[in-house]
Amino acid sequence: MISLESLITVTLILFAIIDIVGALPILIDLEQRVGKIDPLKTAVLSTTIMIAFLFIGEPLLKIIGIDLPSFAAAGSVVLFIVAMEMILGIRIFKEESSEKVSQLSALVVPVTFPIIAGAGTLTTILTIRADYPLLTILLAILINGVIIFIVLWLKNWIANRLSPAGLIIIRRVFGIILLASAIKIFKNYAL
Repeated sequence: MISLESLITVTLILFAIIDIVGALPILIDLEQRVGKIDPLKTAVLSTTIMIAFLFIGEPLLKIIGIDLPSFAAAGSVVLFIVAMEMILGIRIFKEESSEKVSQLSALVVPVTFPIIAGAGTLTTILTIRADYPLLTILLAILINGVIIFIVLWLKNWIANRLSPAGLIIIRRVFGIILLASAIKIFKNYAL
């Protein structure tokens, strides 16, 4: 049985780390430089990457000799840093240079992997796996896949309705949610 509260929590955690609304300025800039972003292909590919990592991430860790609680504790530190970036408006993690991105032949690749289903998202998926049932996480990924599609489909409309200040506020609110989740995970596995 799936707990609605857990499903909402996991969906919001993933929504916060994916930060598709906060990434709108980057996506719009990429689209102007490289070409049109296909919302459906991008959402399907992003969702597929996240689901694949949900299922093969833990066996991959076992192969390299890392247990899930250790990965969860390490992942909580990464989530903490990402949350601080979102809240304080600073950049600790480096993004790919625009020259490198513009040389890629398919736009789906830079948008899907580095921006949507990047290291933070994949770390989060494995980290929350220690606290939530697999089916709950799977459904949360699918819900976020739909959200990614809708936001990409409506990206210009959303960007026109939200001021830059509105995007910053949304980013900071979800940063606080992500920070609280990181602290909870760390407390459960590292203390």
